[in-house]
Amino acid sequence: MQTQFIEKNFPYDGTQLRSLFAYLNHGILGPSVVSWQGACAIPFEHMVDGEDLLAKAVIQGDEMLHFIIEIFDRDLFSGVSLQRLFASICRDYLQTQAAPALSGKSLHRDGDDIYLGDKKLSISIATKSPVSVMVHFAMNVTNKGTPVETLSLGDLQLDPRRVAEDLMTHFRKEYISMVTATHKVRPVP
Repeated sequence: MQTQFIEKNFPYDGTQLRSLFAYLNHGILGPSVVSWQGACAIPFEHMVDGEDLLAKAVIQGDEMLHFIIEIFDRDLFSGVSLQRLFASICRDYLQTQAAPALSGKSLHRDGDDIYLGDKKLSISIATKSPVSVMVHFAMNVTNKGTPVETLSLGDLQLDPRRVAEDLMTHFRKEYISMVTATHKVRPVP
């Protein structure tokens, strides 16, 4: 599993959630998680979540910290499982790192999203291509431009770049540990 923080700030519009995004755009071949900062505005023609399409949901924010995870030769259930794992890692990390800003309050994870009370910190989707499963996960850097009440990394007094680097490192360790666990068991009759 390779990781990379992309220095260039660019918007997420849904077209980045495609096979080989990390490889064709950033030279990262194989299982990966990449991250960058940028605005978010997903038009309906690029939305893959049927629930959001039916609700005609507006998904946008002026500045977000984006992650794209890509794993090959897995089914969609595996992709959703990795999505939920990433969200759990994020919640645990942020709860610890943002303890002073949270003043005793607790972040909670509901499915693949993270909240503080009713304030939503993150968005996420998992999908499948013919060759891989991919996850887009993003957290608000600021609350500007969001259509719902949100929480941001700014509110938590956290540096987005450091958050990205730390989360990618934690996820990489967990992924490698999971793969290793699949290699050390004997089959049963």
